[in-house]
Amino acid sequence: MTLPVGARQTAPVEAGIDRLLSVQRPLVIAHVRGIRQRHPGATPAEIVTILERHYLAAVTTGGAAVGASAVIPGVGFGISLALSGVETAGFLETSALFAQSVTEVHGIAVEDPERARTLVMTMMLGTAGSDLVKQLAGQAAGVGPSRGRFWGELVTKSLPQAAMGQVGDRVKRVFVKRFAATQGASIIGRAIPFGIGAVIGGTGNHMLGRKVVTSARDAFGPPPESFPLVLEPKVRPVRVQTARSRIALPRFGKTASEPKAPRARKTPRPPKP
Repeated sequence: MTLPVGARQTAPVEAGIDRLLSVQRPLVIAHVRGIRQRHPGATPAEIVTILERHYLAAVTTGGAAVGASAVIPGVGFGISLALSGVETAGFLETSALFAQSVTEVHGIAVEDPERARTLVMTMMLGTAGSDLVKQLAGQAAGVGPSRGRFWGELVTKSLPQAAMGQVGDRVKRVFVKRFAATQGASIIGRAIPFGIGAVIGGTGNHMLGRKVVTSARDAFGPPPESFPLVLEPKVRPVRVQTARSRIALPRFGKTASEPKAPRARKTPRPPKP
């Protein structure tokens, strides 16, 4: 079967996005545990704030670094475009890690890759994405647009698996079109020389990152009061060595200062007659 030209062009893009947004759950859990170990007294709300701050810093500096490469001697327009493509992939991966980390703090385990990808793409679409999810969820249930429920819960657990494929495909098509248009202009902007590219790259990524942060807050509402057990930092057992165990005790029956007994001398044999 011959695919239409548009389908042939978007299929590799969709496959690449699927690969970049596939963050394994153990990596997400280890990421949140590491932050909790560095901030042992932080509440779930404070951990979410730290996740937001780290995420915005990562995506902003990434865009500015690629934009700054345009003013480096020997780095041409083509190389700047290639670097921008690498930075775009990093933006998607960082966004996926942030979105799933916030989800875990809210006590929702996302082990289905399709649900995880749909969650991240909806966050990056902003209000348009959340409205689309609510509309599709209402159609799947045979009612109007879903109201009174956080859309993040619809994507991650409430929506039946049978309807998840249709919702995920619709969100992906909208995401690919909008993200390609947005990032296309941003990539050209980052390749502009004379230092302007760094400003465009950093500002553009920061604005898109702010949209993801706002969408994450709207997706699940306020953070819970306590952490789920899976996010408790692992405590390594500490081996306690007492002073008595460090003393080299002598062997039983002997003392360390006990002198050795002298060997008995052999009695000389009498001469033979």
